[in-house]
Amino acid sequence: MTYIKIVASGRPQIMTKEALITIRGGQLPSNNEEYSALLNSVGDKIKAQHNISREALNKTRGNWYEWILAVRAWNMCAADKSLNLAIKLPNISNYGISDLYVDDVRDIIEDFRNKVQLSSGVSFVSSNPDFVIISRNLVDSVMKIKPIKTFSDSTISRLDTAYQEFSKKCKFDDLVGYISSKISFRPDRRLQIAHEGSLMKALYVHVQTRNWIINPPGLRYYAIAASVGKADRKALKTVATHSIATVSSSPQRAVDDVFEINSNEQAMQALTKMLSP
Repeated sequence: MTYIKIVASGRPQIMTKEALITIRGGQLPSNNEEYSALLNSVGDKIKAQHNISREALNKTRGNWYEWILAVRAWNMCAADKSLNLAIKLPNISNYGISDLYVDDVRDIIEDFRNKVQLSSGVSFVSSNPDFVIISRNLVDSVMKIKPIKTFSDSTISRLDTAYQEFSKKCKFDDLVGYISSKISFRPDRRLQIAHEGSLMKALYVHVQTRNWIINPPGLRYYAIAASVGKADRKALKTVATHSIATVSSSPQRAVDDVFEINSNEQAMQALTKMLSP
């Protein structure tokens, strides 16, 4: 089975899903495999056969890493009925975060975006986080979580489209938090993650204020990478901007915690913390 296609410009393009399935033979990461080594191995096999650019391969590696994390979170939720569920989100051009919420919450968010645009001529621009964390109570009312045992076209499609089942079903406290995942944190990625976390929390506080919700559980925002250094952790300790705009609130972190996940063991430890109620 091929995992390269030729696009209109004549350049070879990696068929991301097919490449992972074919080269891995559908096998999920084993307990003695490092995720970075797994990704390098798959990438090396592609480079040995095709002239693929570094940029194209890096983007593909990021997608593979997300699927590895997604299947680990899915299977942990299947095994432990107390854990919330982290599911992948598509690009913001295909789906807006507010579409997960029930209509009354969604309307508040869209009204806020429109008023920002009309009053000041600026846009409330944000990317989608890579994952959203959904409350276990809602998950159990919407779907049954069965373990995923292999990477296949159907299982990867399941991971990619699960968010659709929660469209317009999340009440204010059903959306527990978000996760940003990267293979590594470049300085520009750190800025993007901190900005994204700050905006997501600002929207949450806006909805809380509009609905007069007292003592809400709060919105969590986490960052994950296969390799995390001291500089990364220091940079991602930045404050959430909205929390310093008034003396009535204590400063909050834009990113609640940063986790290095490069193995099944690290995934188990980190995801348990992120997905616990």
